[in-house]
Amino acid sequence: MTSEPVLELHHVFKSYHTPHYRSTPLKDVSVTIAKGAFITITGPSGTGKSTLFRLLTRLEEPDAGRIVYLGKPLLEWDPPRLRRKVHYVFQSPVLFPGTVADNLSYPARLAGDSITEEYMSSLLRRVALSEKYLSRGIGDLSGGEKQRVNIARSLSLEPDILLLDEPTSALDEKSTKHIEQEIRAYHEAGHTVLWITHSPEQAKRLGNVTWHLEDGCLEVLVAP
Repeated sequence: MTSEPVLELHHVFKSYHTPHYRSTPLKDVSVTIAKGAFITITGPSGTGKSTLFRLLTRLEEPDAGRIVYLGKPLLEWDPPRLRRKVHYVFQSPVLFPGTVADNLSYPARLAGDSITEEYMSSLLRRVALSEKYLSRGIGDLSGGEKQRVNIARSLSLEPDILLLDEPTSALDEKSTKHIEQEIRAYHEAGHTVLWITHSPEQAKRLGNVTWHLEDGCLEVLVAP
């Protein structure tokens, strides 16, 4: 990891208001993410962790404050281009009707390109699935298998920053360890990773810097 900032948040606020509901998941959050960091994010449910990821990918905009990516305000980034570089893996996998191969090849097809069956097979091996899954229909997969396909598709983009929202919540212990090892390897190859988890044990395994979000406030914790 270097001290060079890749993402910066300056006095960021985000609130949600309805006639019967009021919530401010992010209150005056200012933090810098160094290039090559591996940050785990903890905190109670509904306290802004997923909201933070949505802001970092421009799925939502802050009410106040400024977010900067590679020295350029996020508002100046084209959203589709930004989301290939700062990529969000949702907790609930977002897959399309069709086969696993259809889903793995989708990002390349969207960019007017293509990927080989051999490369798709290698992506599946990275998430502990065999090449036999390429012809499987998405509707025939379990929840954990869908999530692993979702992660494999995200890895095909090789984003600079990978945002993972409880990616192992639907996985068994063996699959969880495999995904943790794969994401650590991805990080060690020079990428920046932010990982939301509700497990303090997982947070300790994955890195030495944790952000804790609660009541709209972000606290940076550094493990000994």
